[in-house]
Amino acid sequence: MNTTTTAPENLRRGYLFAALTVAIWTGFVLVSRMAGKGALTAFDVTALRFGVAAVILLPLLLIKGLGSLRNPRRLAACVLTGGLGYALLCYSGFYFAPAAHGSILLSGTMPFLTAVLAWLFLGERPGTQKQIALLVTAAGIACMALQTFGHGVEGRSWIGDLLFVSASTSWCVFTILVRRWQIRPWDAAAGVSVTSAALFLPVYFLALPKHIDVAPWQEIALQAGYQGVLVVIIAMVLYTRAVAELGPTRLAAVMATVPAISALLAWPVLGEALTPLLGVGITLVTAGALIGAVTRTSAWAK
Repeated sequence: MNTTTTAPENLRRGYLFAALTVAIWTGFVLVSRMAGKGALTAFDVTALRFGVAAVILLPLLLIKGLGSLRNPRRLAACVLTGGLGYALLCYSGFYFAPAAHGSILLSGTMPFLTAVLAWLFLGERPGTQKQIALLVTAAGIACMALQTFGHGVEGRSWIGDLLFVSASTSWCVFTILVRRWQIRPWDAAAGVSVTSAALFLPVYFLALPKHIDVAPWQEIALQAGYQGVLVVIIAMVLYTRAVAELGPTRLAAVMATVPAISALLAWPVLGEALTPLLGVGITLVTAGALIGAVTRTSAWAK
C-alpha cells in the first residue's frame, strides 16, 4: 500500500479534493430531490447520467484505454457498485421515499459502513480519535434522523429507505475497491461511465418506462449537466483522488457533512424548515468531521 498518503502535503491535497466532492455531492442531493418531484423517472435520470458522461469520455477511453480497469472482473465490480448499482438504487429511492430521507441515508450511513469495510478488507482498524469522530458524527446523524423520521414512515417510504441504504453500501464497496486496486481517477470515470452506458442505454430505450419526451427541457438540461458532467466526471475524479490521498475512512468522515450542508441549503433553496434539532445535528456532524480532519496521522491506523 502507498505509504506516502500520510504526508502532510498529501493530506492537504486530499482534503481539498474531498471538500470539492462534498460541494458537488451536496448539489447532487438537491438536484436529485428536484428530479424526484419532477417529470423524469429514475430510469430517465440514470440514462442522462451515463449517456452524457459516455459521450464526453468515450474519446478519452478510445485513446487511453481502460488502464487500471483492464481486468474485466474489476471493471464489472466497479460498474455494479459505483456505476449502475449506485445510480439505480439511489434514483429509485427518491421515487418511493421523501427526498429528506435520502439526504440522511445516502451519505449519513457512509462513515460507518466504510469504517467496517475498511477494517475487514484493508486492515484499517479505527484508532481512538477516529472512534471519537465516528461517535460524534453518529450523534449528529441520529439528531437529523430523529427530525426527519420523527413523524413515522408513510406508505411505501420504507422501500425507498432500504434502497438508499443499499445505494450507500454499494458506494462504500466501490470506495474500498478503488483503494484496494489502486484505480486511477480517469480510469474510474471513463471506464465506469462508458461501460454503464453501454449496458444500460439499450435496455432503457427498448424496455424501461420513460417520461423524457414530456419533461420540460430545463429539467432535462439541469439533470444532464449536473448528473452527467459534475457528478459522474468531475466528482468521480475528485473522489477517486481523495480516496488515494486520505484513505476510505478519513474520506467517509468528511463526506458525512453532505446531509448537514444539504439541510442548510435546503432551507433557502427548497423551503424546507431548519429546526433546532436539525441545527444540533448539523453542528455535531460538522464537529465529527473536524475531529477526523485534525487527527494526527499516527493516530489513524493503516
